[in-house]
Amino acid sequence: MRARSWGWLGRLLRRPAWRWRRNPLRRRSDVVEAWLGLVAVVLMLVAGPVAGWASGSLAHGALRHMVRQQRLHRHQVEAVLLKVLPGRPMDTDPQADGRREGHHRVIARWPGPDGTLHTGVVPVHGTAAAGKRFSMWTDDQGGAAGRPLDGATAQVHSVLAGVGAAAATAGVIQGARVLAVRRLVRRRYARWDRDWEQARHTWGRADAGS
Repeated sequence: MRARSWGWLGRLLRRPAWRWRRNPLRRRSDVVEAWLGLVAVVLMLVAGPVAGWASGSLAHGALRHMVRQQRLHRHQVEAVLLKVLPGRPMDTDPQADGRREGHHRVIARWPGPDGTLHTGVVPVHGTAAAGKRFSMWTDDQGGAAGRPLDGATAQVHSVLAGVGAAAATAGVIQGARVLAVRRLVRRRYARWDRDWEQARHTWGRADAGS
């Protein structure tokens, strides 16, 4: 695959190439800029995947621990709907047809893991009417809790964390390269100004060779 098909990475590889060629106009700053581009590409190809793998592994370990803990301390019970609270259903898609229901806020009663009855406000998906029975999750104390995280979702989050870390690392490296190149360019322009100022004072002088 040619470098031009790599997008910005291909341009980053092509631009420094001429600066390594020997020619009378090549300056030391040109060589430095070329090496900065090469080092940045190597770091992106090495540090980016390493950072992504490390972050993804750490996130995967933490999420697997969370999955195990939630499976141990979340309990599915059957609740009874006592009263539907007034208000529009939550999370309703405005573009969906009227047959799709959102989450209603209701007052329900459910048993805790030890058999103690609890009453509270919980969301119910679908139709809501007094006396309806539905499943919900509780913690060890019988309080309403969310559905425990499953392994597949944890895996997806781990991959996303790794990809994000790799992209962030590449962005930091590219940002550092851009800042360094800008500093080189400013120094180059300042040197040009000094050279032009010095040359201006010698214009027209017989002993200046002009």
